[in-house]
Amino acid sequence: MGDFTGELDGKTAIVTGGGRDIGRACALELAAAGAAVAINYHSSSDGADSAVADIVSNGGRAFALQGDMTKDSDVAALIDRTGSEFTGKVDVLVHVTGGLVARKTMAEMDLDHWNHVMDLNVTSFVRAIKAVLPHMTDGGSIVGLASQAGRDGGGPGAVAYAASKGAVMTMTRGLAKELGPDIRVNSICPGMIDTDFHNIFTKPEVRTHVANATPLKREGTSQDVAELVRFLASDRAAFITGANVDINGGMLFS
Repeated sequence: MGDFTGELDGKTAIVTGGGRDIGRACALELAAAGAAVAINYHSSSDGADSAVADIVSNGGRAFALQGDMTKDSDVAALIDRTGSEFTGKVDVLVHVTGGLVARKTMAEMDLDHWNHVMDLNVTSFVRAIKAVLPHMTDGGSIVGLASQAGRDGGGPGAVAYAASKGAVMTMTRGLAKELGPDIRVNSICPGMIDTDFHNIFTKPEVRTHVANATPLKREGTSQDVAELVRFLASDRAAFITGANVDINGGMLFS
């Protein structure tokens, strides 16, 4: 992390799913840019708490709060705590909450699985946005987490996940038109990033093959993604809205 002064100085940011990997890196990067950061986490308390400790020790402001972003009450609690801890306004929402849950083909999955994936990846984004909007100032920025899967349909057994990320991408476009000019809305589409997501759901040999197939010959890192999120969240990206930005090492061009 750099100095705690920068393009988000004096602003308040919320990061959902901020306890590990991409979300945690985003929280640290936004704090490095000067933002006070509210970190939501579901089960990764160690990562969230250590991120807060890192931010505070470097002179920043942050807190972590456990919560399930598929529950209205937990979303409301996050917004309330953000208001009481900081200024009462929200300048940046970075919504990282989401997941594949399990690899299931259409024949294998039941509607409970489908609905769970949609709730986790799409409806949680809706909940977060609806809760934040009354507190978001002009010049605010929303950054969603889509996926390369939203463009190419995903890997084996990922139809529900890919469809949910495609929905995030379409929401991003629609919300950019609805909320502009006051609020910008963008999402990112990561490819193969070195995270627990792939530790759990992707075979090592597949990861190696994908990395070698990219022009940059490697997996991405959470920090790579966080740098992009920091840019999109800031006024440096003042003329970018409705974009779904690829970050995949050149594996897929759109």
